[in-house]
Amino acid sequence: MDCYTANWNPLGDSAFYRKYELYSMDWDLKEELRDCLVAAAPYGGPIALLRNPWRKEKTASVRPVLEIYSASGMPLASLLWKSGPVVSLGWSAEEELLCVQEDGAVLVYGIHGDFRRHFSMGNEVLQNRVLDAQIFHTEFGSGVAILTGAYRFTLSANVSDLKLRRMPEVPGLQSAPSCWTTLCQNRVAHILLAVGPDLYLLDHAACSTVTPPGLAPGVSSFLQMAVSFTYRHLALFTDTGSIWMGTASLKEKLCEFNCNIRAPPKQMIWCSRPRSKERAVVVAWERRLMVVGDAPESIQFVLDEDSYLVPELDGVRIFSRSTHEFLHEVPVASEEIFKIASMAPGALLLEAQKEYEKESQKADEYLREIQELGQLTQAVQQCIEAAGHEHQPDMQKSLLRAASFGKCFLDRFPPDSFVRMCQDLRVLNAVRDYHIGIPLTYSQYKQLTIQVLLDRLVLRRLYPLAIQICEYLRLPEVQGVSRILAHWACYKVQQKDVSDEDVARAINQKLGDTPGVSYSDIAARAYGCGRTELAIKLLEYEPRSGEQVPLLLKMKRSKLALSKAIESGDTDLVFTVLLHLKNELNRGDFFMTLRNQPMALSLYRQFCKHQELETLKDLYNQDDNHQELGSFHIRASYAAEERIEGRVAALQTAADAFYKAKNEFAAKATEDQMRLLRLQRRLEDELGAQFLDLSLHDTVTTLILGGHNKRAEQLARDFRIPDKRLWWLKLTALADLEDWEELEKFSKSKKSPIGYLPFVEICMKQHNKYEAKKYASRVGPEQKVKALLLVGSHGWSHG
Repeated sequence: MDCYTANWNPLGDSAFYRKYELYSMDWDLKEELRDCLVAAAPYGGPIALLRNPWRKEKTASVRPVLEIYSASGMPLASLLWKSGPVVSLGWSAEEELLCVQEDGAVLVYGIHGDFRRHFSMGNEVLQNRVLDAQIFHTEFGSGVAILTGAYRFTLSANVSDLKLRRMPEVPGLQSAPSCWTTLCQNRVAHILLAVGPDLYLLDHAACSTVTPPGLAPGVSSFLQMAVSFTYRHLALFTDTGSIWMGTASLKEKLCEFNCNIRAPPKQMIWCSRPRSKERAVVVAWERRLMVVGDAPESIQFVLDEDSYLVPELDGVRIFSRSTHEFLHEVPVASEEIFKIASMAPGALLLEAQKEYEKESQKADEYLREIQELGQLTQAVQQCIEAAGHEHQPDMQKSLLRAASFGKCFLDRFPPDSFVRMCQDLRVLNAVRDYHIGIPLTYSQYKQLTIQVLLDRLVLRRLYPLAIQICEYLRLPEVQGVSRILAHWACYKVQQKDVSDEDVARAINQKLGDTPGVSYSDIAARAYGCGRTELAIKLLEYEPRSGEQVPLLLKMKRSKLALSKAIESGDTDLVFTVLLHLKNELNRGDFFMTLRNQPMALSLYRQFCKHQELETLKDLYNQDDNHQELGSFHIRASYAAEERIEGRVAALQTAADAFYKAKNEFAAKATEDQMRLLRLQRRLEDELGAQFLDLSLHDTVTTLILGGHNKRAEQLARDFRIPDKRLWWLKLTALADLEDWEELEKFSKSKKSPIGYLPFVEICMKQHNKYEAKKYASRVGPEQKVKALLLVGSHGWSHG
């Protein structure tokens, strides 16, 4: 244990800090870090380097190279910088590299150097140029803050949803501030800047002067500022060599430390772990690193090389040309177990396990001591927790073995925490490997979540490892393996040196019918890469037509989209394609396409019947479908025409069409309708009643009801209405009029073709038994009984 704590450095009486090596860097840098713009992403993220010749030379004779490395120094990308001078680099929360140029343009690159997009910080920034820039992170996303040549600030709190905000002007500001930073308070981004001995806070509405409480006198300038990872605390380095530490609201002072160095530091970073009461700041000069906090002494390290500090959730990463290290506060569980002469239950359990392996009786003594104090559960938990904070697998195993040993003597210790820690450490050790280069700590991993870690592995194209982790953790297929395979397929389609057939086959063999995988999304990526034929091949594997068709339309493969829509049987989908085709093709080609697809043609006709009647007529004309043309003109005669002449003309056109279709019955019926219309118009003119649009039967009935029996009979003869039908019409009409005298005359005009039972029934329906008796005697013998029953079963009415 003494050897284990050799790199522990006390800061006061209550905290230890340790620095251990993450990787031995082997990145063969061509430039010193001091000569480059450097940006390193948090949570063990990648490192970007860009030689900055614009600082020293107004015109660069050699174009700089943008290089991206993993945290272990493995090269990820290298590209020649062909754009304008860069002022600042930074990584977004999605691990996209933001390059802020002097003209206010921000270029966004992927982790492999692929250009993603660009955006501008506004015309004012373009006109006044960029003096300085910072990339910052909030709970809403990644933001960019700009200091312009006019000494004004512009910022956007979220580059994914760009909304530029021009900050208020600082009164009387004639030069650049000595230092400035971005704060996030009450869910709003602010700018804090120093001008001489004064501090100004810029919010969305005003510029206000703020004073750090308890600041030592004699300060004439602030040289450096640092905000904690969570934006809760602020550190200020003054020209007197003092470091003031307090809350970011500048309402409370935590402590102040005088480091007796007045030279401005290169970097100042907060170094504190979550839920710790200790607050410490790491300050770096050219060859010195100092950790200061609420203690009279500091911790100092000598820097052999030019180094760069990266703030993390629970510490600070420090990398140089040769090494990459991590500096952090020793966690409570590790401190209690490993500090010298510790009698903590976890320390005793670890010793007990080691003695047990040696087959020593001391193991029983240590174990009894823990059990007598009732602290065995606490000891197991301490060992499990401490294992999570260890970087070396050997120490992790030692602590987990101790926890497992202690669990054997507990009846009801839940195994979840132990199993989960074993799983988490196996995942962490896998991603910490030199070839992967993501040195996450346990605290960072829990904050980041497994889903985000998988996303980052996918971003690095480490698909096999991501799939192995999903299978090991038994994540749901849709959230794990399926999603990763979909990303792999989207990357696969970008490999243009492989034929479309081979890529499509390889993707299908790997993905098959994996749930949660959308072939249409992969096809869309292929189309976006300019591989239309590959996209079409991939769509053949997509089982959902609703996903196939929109992309086929986007690729201008409308005819294929129509075939797929028809195969699906989804009429809404077919209509969507038809309307698209109608706008895309000329009229002739559109109709020709429909002729080859009977189902589509039928659906389009239905659509035209309700929406586009003229188009429907053109369709029938093109197909020489005279039968439907006739029907169309008949409907048109009623729907569109109001004048009788127009209606008759439409009916004449319909009759001609029926003749061409060799449908003589329909043609004759249409001609009869034309005659009827003309007759009805004449009757209206002569009699003044409403006849137009009545049926032939209704016309006859109306004439009878109006007392125009002669005209009714003439109409019946003209249109060859059978006698039986005419008698029924006249019988019904006269009964409705209750013109019993005329009805009797009518019955005696000649022998009834319908017999006399209907007369009896009609009279009884009108409740006239008296008249019914007149006809009952004339009913034939076969219907006599029925007639007598009808007459005899009703009481007398008004007869």
